[in-house]
Amino acid sequence: MAATPAPTIENFYKFCAEKRLMGVTCTGCKKVIVPPRSLCPQCGSSDMKWTQLPSKGKLVTYTVIHVSPAQFQELSPYAVGIVEFGKGVRLPGMIRNVKLENLKIGMELQTDFEVTIPTEWPRWPRYFFTQS
Repeated sequence: MAATPAPTIENFYKFCAEKRLMGVTCTGCKKVIVPPRSLCPQCGSSDMKWTQLPSKGKLVTYTVIHVSPAQFQELSPYAVGIVEFGKGVRLPGMIRNVKLENLKIGMELQTDFEVTIPTEWPRWPRYFFTQS
């Protein structure tokens, strides 16, 4: 990766290919933004720096998908949730390797990565959450 890649979704997924979950921090107001954006939604600054997120967070909410798009039918039923990493930093993602009946709001989940790029959409390295 370049020394200071632009705060784009493309670069976010390049970091995922390196098994690194990254957001950006606004140097003006210190807000951490994930997925990254080039402008801070809080203060409007465009001065951002990449920040590695913690590998663990707490499950804030989730839903179980029973009827899925064609690309994910082999995974059905599966869970998608929002994980908070602290200081209001939240990220949605698929939850894997956890029995659906064991999912609980507030449980600790860990970030993991699937870096093999699929041949069909979506074609990017993927992050997901799993039990710590």
